[in-house]
Amino acid sequence: MMTSEENNLLCRVGGNAPMGQLMRRHWTPVCLIEEVAEADGTPVRARVLGEELVVFRDTEGRVGVLDEKCPHRGPSLVYGRNEEGGLRCLYHGWKMDVAGNVLEMVSEPAASGFAEKVKHKAYPVKEWGGFVWAWFGPADAVPEFVPPPWAPTANTRVSIAKVHLPCNYAQILEGAIDSAHSSSLHSSDMVPARVSGAEATGQIWLRPSTDKAPRMQVQRDGYGFRYAAIRRPINNAATHDYIRSTVFVAPYTVLIPPNNLYNVANVNVPMDDTNTAFYFIGWGHPSQTPETETWRKFLHQTMGVDLDEHYRPLRNEENNFWQNRQAMKAGNFTGITGFPNQDVAMWLTMGPIADRTKDRLGASDMAVVEFRKQMVEAVRDFQAGKSAIGTGDQAIPKNVCSFQGVVPKTTDWREYETTYVWADGMDRSEFESSYNVKA
Repeated sequence: MMTSEENNLLCRVGGNAPMGQLMRRHWTPVCLIEEVAEADGTPVRARVLGEELVVFRDTEGRVGVLDEKCPHRGPSLVYGRNEEGGLRCLYHGWKMDVAGNVLEMVSEPAASGFAEKVKHKAYPVKEWGGFVWAWFGPADAVPEFVPPPWAPTANTRVSIAKVHLPCNYAQILEGAIDSAHSSSLHSSDMVPARVSGAEATGQIWLRPSTDKAPRMQVQRDGYGFRYAAIRRPINNAATHDYIRSTVFVAPYTVLIPPNNLYNVANVNVPMDDTNTAFYFIGWGHPSQTPETETWRKFLHQTMGVDLDEHYRPLRNEENNFWQNRQAMKAGNFTGITGFPNQDVAMWLTMGPIADRTKDRLGASDMAVVEFRKQMVEAVRDFQAGKSAIGTGDQAIPKNVCSFQGVVPKTTDWREYETTYVWADGMDRSEFESSYNVKA
């Protein structure tokens, strides 16, 4: 159970909120590259950590992330003209480039020199792994961009489903690190089977266990923590365990145990205190990782079918998330199609910010408890002047990954040799030199 003060420390990210300031010490995803793929294309509105932003790609292909409001008198630049190397406000024709320089002030006398005296707020930008990233921390302390664990090289296939959800980031993230719920909530989509490990088909994921009450073990580190959910396997239960090891990468990323074809992660970027950009990611070798549209269709997260044009789910509380009670009577556990939609129903019905003072936690909630404790401690350490969790020499090492498998009971999962999922027989040489992975 948490106190109200601790819950606020964990959840509040806007303005000067300590958690938001901590998060600003990390490079942050702003939007998908595909949203601003076209040079001189339509500008995109984004909101990150309470900041109202406009994102655009200029004539030369450079991406800009700017304060949405024009520095002149504050109208939105989302409606501006994207042309000839900059974004022009419709109100008086002021034009800003991707670095925030004011290129033209057509409403001012040319001899005034006013343009040279004004600088619009712009953020350092990096394109990588399907995302436009920005640095929202101190302008005089911009760190080198380091590829995230789920996009280690430029040619890794990264397929992303994006959803805007009207709830706080923490209850989404807690769902991702809660291995126990998958045996109930997702039991019709992650089906027990006599397989040697988790396997993916075009319709469902198979898992080698019927055990709904895993034993939990946690190992904390400077970047976050790893934990294992240990279940009884269907085969060789007397001598083996089925282990699913998840990695929490502070402040808002989870490396989810993979299947036999590709790796899985999610990133939960706070738009503000009560809205989150939820990104569900499949990544790995191009030969066996689903392409983006296939991935979104599998997850039931396709724009125009499952989401509106702003990435908001068409399933919601008003329509009961399209729950099919007849399908439930026929054997489907939830009656909700697409396992992320099953999660969404749980997250949204907790309210905009879950009241953790009322929780009654058990043994299966060990990872959730660790997340809350670690992040509240991290915020307080940050307030006391320490570095933000997961930065500098506390960043996640390249030898850490999530994994799953049936292993002998004598195995210590903390020392178990494993690697990210890659295509059998395919060359790993360009990865192994810099990404030699151990569990």
